[in-house]
Parts: sequence; C-alpha cells; structure tokens
Amino acid sequence: MNGNRKIRVAVNGYGVIGKRVADAVARQGDMELAGVSDINADWRSRMVTQKGYQLFGAAKEQADLMREAGLDVSGTLEDLLAAADLVVDCTPKHVAAKNVEIYRQVGIKFIVQGGEKHTVTGHSFVAESSYVGALDRESTRVVSCNTTSIVRTLSALKNAGLLRRARGTLLRRATDPWESHLGGIMNTLVPEPEIPSHQGPDAKSVDPELDVVTMAVKVPETLAHLHYWAVQLTRPAEKEEVLEAFRSSSRIALIRMADGLTAINTVKELMADLGRPHDNLYEVALWSDMLKVEGDELFYGYMVDNQAIVIPETIDAIRALVGQIRDPNESIARTNTALGIGTIAKALGDQ
Repeated sequence: MNGNRKIRVAVNGYGVIGKRVADAVARQGDMELAGVSDINADWRSRMVTQKGYQLFGAAKEQADLMREAGLDVSGTLEDLLAAADLVVDCTPKHVAAKNVEIYRQVGIKFIVQGGEKHTVTGHSFVAESSYVGALDRESTRVVSCNTTSIVRTLSALKNAGLLRRARGTLLRRATDPWESHLGGIMNTLVPEPEIPSHQGPDAKSVDPELDVVTMAVKVPETLAHLHYWAVQLTRPAEKEEVLEAFRSSSRIALIRMADGLTAINTVKELMADLGRPHDNLYEVALWSDMLKVEGDELFYGYMVDNQAIVIPETIDAIRALVGQIRDPNESIARTNTALGIGTIAKALGDQ
C-alpha cells in the first residue's frame, strides 16, 4: 500500500478488547478505523454509532436485526473487509480460528488474540520482542494479557544479560467485570489443573529461549491479575541494576507501595485519575519497593490489566503486518504517545 496513506483497520467483535482496539486505532495518526463488525443489537452496538464509528453486522441476519433495533448499519462483515487493509479479530475464543478462513479467502491481513493457538497464524507477537518477525506477514497472534506481561518483563532482564530462568505464580481474576454476574466465583480458589500453566509455554512461542515455568490459580475478584516471580539471574546483581533493566521497557511502569499504591484497586483508581479511557492500564505495573535481590536471586510482583495490556501490542502489530514502519522502536514510540503511555512515571516522579 502507499506509504503516505493511512492504514484502514477493521475491527471484528466489539467486546472488552474490540472496543479498546477501535478507540486506540482512532487515536493513531497513521491509521483510520474502517468500521466495527459485531453480532449484537444491544447497548454495545449503540456505543459504536454514538462514537461515530461505522457499524457492520457479522452477516446479513445480524445486520437486519440491528436495523430492526433502529441502528444505523453500513453493511456486513464482507462489506467492511472490502473497505479495509487489515482486520483485527476480537471475537470470543475459538471463533477467530473459523473467521480466519474468511480472511484468507478475501486476501486481507489479519490479527487474532491470545485465546487462539499459535498455529492459527504461525507467529506470536509482543512488540518489544517479535516486531521484526511480523513485518509484511499475512497474520500474527497478539498473545494473551498474562503472556504479554511475562515476555515484557523477562525480555527486559534478558536484554540486560541478567536472566537465567524464571518461575512465576499467577493469581488470575475470575472473569471480566462487566460479566461477573454470569461466571464469577465466590468464596473459593480454583487452581489451574496442570503445572506449568499455559502462560509459560505460550511465552516461549514468542521467544523460545526463555526458561520460564508458570503456575496459576483463579481468584474471586475481577479487577486485574497479580503475578509473583522468582528469577535466577546470570550473576549476583544490585537492586538498582535490576530496576534499570525494567526501566528500559517503556511498557513497564514502576510503582511504589510507599505512594499509597498498595493494592490493585488503588492502581486502577490512579488510571482513572490520569484520565485513561476505561481506566486502562496498558503497562505492567511493577512494585519497585517490593522488589528484592538476594545475590543471584530476584523476587518481584506486578499487576496486569487483562482488558488493556494487549491494546498497544495490537496497534504495533498492525504496523508490522502492513510494513510501513520497519523499526519497532518507532512504532512503539508512536503508539505510546497516542495512548498516553508514560504518564504513570510523570505522575509519580522518578521511580
């Protein structure tokens, strides 16, 4: 495509990820939102048109139902794909794998989310680790929220020459807040039945060199995930050297309990005070004053917003597939600026 033309992006699925991707695309100076496709004719689709986005039905049946509900519908998914350079599939788990057949028939580039298997695209994406490998590809998979956080943090240590192996325990939110009335858990903990849990092997789909094992348990809350990590370093190190490694990633935000950020709800409140849309925490929020180094052993904890952390990765994946921006650092910088990534450090002072 012409290097001076904006990338026309279609979003298929307008759930917790899709609506955030659509808003993020609309904020990029080198992209335009071609439209949003969905199956629902309820309040979610009304938000699409209220924001000024074009609404499409996933098929004629859904488009007709939307029109009957009084919605302004521009056509079907087929029409949307014809008007776009690339589609970001944000449909529920396993649905995207079926949609891939449609995308390939049409001949459009596509991105799927971490609920799909690596084999669907043959490439897994985290901007700081695998951007170059995605350049000009037909497709990629933006890995899950937890996997994204693992790759970001361990890659920062790896790039500093500090990472030998890592073992992590994940406390996973039970469900998304908006649907906690449907499938949340109360008064119990639910262990993931196998060790390693799936996030460690998934991180290796991005970087096979990572020596990482994860364990996970589902907990009765819906705000965010919480990770605890024990890492063996390649050598004894000082705490400041480790913190400097984490600072090398613009998508890791160092926070302090001493600033009153003592729990995940307080971090989400900070996002609201910063004016982030949907209170989005795009970064890994890592407690710097909790972090401990004992010789060649490192221990730390951080928070993951599963509705937001993959959004900047998705924006960078769009640029990589289209290939207009070849340098990952340039794309990351553009995305960060558009989404306000970096404002946590400014709000809290040097960390």
